[in-house]
Amino acid sequence: MASAKIINGYQHIPYEQQILSEKESFSRSREFYEFLDKRRSVRHFSDKEVSEEIIKNLLLSAGTAPSGAHKQPWKFCAISNQQLKSDIRRAAEEEEKRNYESRMSDRWLKDLEPLGTDSEKAFLEIAPWLIVVFKESYELNEKEEKQTNYYVNESVGIACGMLITAIHQAGLVTLTHTPSPMNFLARILGRPENERAFLLLPVGYPAEDALVPDIYRKKLDDIADFYK
Repeated sequence: MASAKIINGYQHIPYEQQILSEKESFSRSREFYEFLDKRRSVRHFSDKEVSEEIIKNLLLSAGTAPSGAHKQPWKFCAISNQQLKSDIRRAAEEEEKRNYESRMSDRWLKDLEPLGTDSEKAFLEIAPWLIVVFKESYELNEKEEKQTNYYVNESVGIACGMLITAIHQAGLVTLTHTPSPMNFLARILGRPENERAFLLLPVGYPAEDALVPDIYRKKLDDIADFYK
């Protein structure tokens, strides 16, 4: 087994992970796929409470994502305050109304029809939590000097994928909501200048009468090519 050593002046420690048999690895990979294949974007939420401790664990999971030069250029704002949720809904619906009435192309609107979406976003008030993900375009050091972050969009996108997976694993549901533009989120939440809103996720339990579109995912042959 490797031992700890100093590389470029920094401590490096042995990587530890259980090595699985081919059979166990296949079994786990298949089970995980089948589990994730049950994940759906849900627009009908229950107002049933979700504990803050669960939300903290979800955010810790998201924070394990890889990032460019390990800069971890993300900030997660978890909101349960009802007034803030109402303010966010009001601002989001104003932008969405403009989108549906004038900004979106006819083709875009046609593509959205099977999902049953519109400019009304009641789930922003009903879901017990909203998680707003901000990307840090750059860092500020203790002297308020700008420090470069690398591959910001890619890093934050990976963290969001891991967060969505963690939400599903916890038995909760979410929806990727991206009202455009999203500048109002930084204003409402009083975020610093170096942060830009990236994604808004309502989080909670599905309503008892929740419905989802009867749609299907692409097959493997449609999403992957193998070069042997």
